[in-house]
Amino acid sequence: MAAQKNVYRKNFSLIVIFLVFTAITFVVALFISYNLTAKYVENEFASKKIEVLEQTVKPYNDFFQNKIPEITSYQGFLDSASAAKYALSVFHDYVFVKRVVFYDVQIGEVAPITIRRNDLSISAKAIYQYWHINGNIFGTRQIFPGDETDFKEMALKLNNYIAFSDTSRVSSQNELYKTFWDVKPDKITYTNILRREDVKIYRELQRRHEAPASYKQNMMTFHLDPYMLKVKNTHQELYQNVSIQPMVYDPIDSEGDKMITEVAFPGAFSDYKLFFSSANGYLTAEINRRFMPIGAAILLVTLFLVLIGWLIYRNLNVNIKLFKLQYDFINNFTHEFKTPVSVIKIAGSNLRGDGELTERQRKHYGKILDEEADKLNDLMNKLLSFTQLENKSITLKREEIVVDEFTSRYIDTFKIKYPDFKVKCKISDVKLFYTDPVLLGSVFQNLIENAYKYSHPQKKELNINITHEKRNIVFSFVDKGIGIPKNELNNVFKKFYRIENQYNQNGSVGLGLAFCKELVNFMNGEITVRSKINEGSEFIVTLPFEN
Repeated sequence: MAAQKNVYRKNFSLIVIFLVFTAITFVVALFISYNLTAKYVENEFASKKIEVLEQTVKPYNDFFQNKIPEITSYQGFLDSASAAKYALSVFHDYVFVKRVVFYDVQIGEVAPITIRRNDLSISAKAIYQYWHINGNIFGTRQIFPGDETDFKEMALKLNNYIAFSDTSRVSSQNELYKTFWDVKPDKITYTNILRREDVKIYRELQRRHEAPASYKQNMMTFHLDPYMLKVKNTHQELYQNVSIQPMVYDPIDSEGDKMITEVAFPGAFSDYKLFFSSANGYLTAEINRRFMPIGAAILLVTLFLVLIGWLIYRNLNVNIKLFKLQYDFINNFTHEFKTPVSVIKIAGSNLRGDGELTERQRKHYGKILDEEADKLNDLMNKLLSFTQLENKSITLKREEIVVDEFTSRYIDTFKIKYPDFKVKCKISDVKLFYTDPVLLGSVFQNLIENAYKYSHPQKKELNINITHEKRNIVFSFVDKGIGIPKNELNNVFKKFYRIENQYNQNGSVGLGLAFCKELVNFMNGEITVRSKINEGSEFIVTLPFEN
């Protein structure tokens, strides 16, 4: 028995080790996954700002790449009215443009504002300004000399291009950008791109030194307000606040408890940046939100592992109990066989001895041999019948039985076998019953035998009550025995199961009640038990009634 306890103790230690290891693994997995999630969110905080920038400057890029080059399509024929109409469309679609200056440029003609270089004059015949207030009001007025800085710089670049560009090939994008664009902080100046034919004409003007005619050219300066850009925070889960700030903005003191990052604007907004800030708690909430499904997955995996461990433990536990039952069965079964075999051997030795036996001795030894052989035969028949029942290899042979005669035969047999056994039977509302008398007799024999075996010496009593209830016949076996513990009631019908007590240390293999249950189930019936310790037990057999 000590060895068996050691096995259970080892199993328990393994279970504890497994649970501790699983718990540690679960905690470590949560810790690592949370830290990785936090690191991932922090990396996204630093990298996703580019997406916010791209969405924010998307209108500016469209304005720069598509709207401004529309000026070239006019081929220099914009006037104050058409320029005002063009400016109106700019104000409507791009609110960050706060003012447009239009230069009515003439090439080859001298005007109040003239840049002459390389024997070619480029003049601003007139300058117009267009503006809007809150996107609703915009007006125009002519500007006289005094605001010509942007014009002069562009005129010089245009003059050099006309003088030195290679007209035998198409100019590269870089050459065009350097000549016809001038991007400065908060403003962009643009003049329409010249065709190679136009450049040749202007060079002819240079060669003649005097222009027979003037040629129009359009030039515009767009004054921008970066604070009018609409910030599109496409990652609100990461950035609590996104604002447009000057490049020199650096609020070190005020942002100490926050995570911050920034990214510079391109082009004319290069003096400004997008400034991102999020409180630590704001990012912690995002980390927790992303961690929840990961934590749930880890929990499910852990529970799955615990379930597998529990199933393994249960399987081992069942196997250990089964091994114990089988071990007890072999011991008890061996004892059951050993006792009658020993008695038979002794009786046989005496009968075979040289000494002469009296008639009385001979009959005594013969009776012993007969009784012990019956015991062996009964035990073998029980095992064989149990196996046949489990394999469904027998058939139910129904016969008409007289209930009174059937019960009286078994009661009388046990009274003869156990003179101190008081057995009473009460039959109500039933005389005839169709069933298999052999199987029912086995149930009676086992239950009556158990009632005698598990009763105190002074309380060898059994009351059998037989009643007819609805479509069933009910057999009740009530004894005044030692009783069955409440926690054992669900186990008494299991094969090889024995309740440890002083009455079954020897002579029980744990098949009696299991055999009864198999018999009753085979007859489409049901067997139940009610019991109290030291007061007795009641076994109730319910079978379908047929007459």
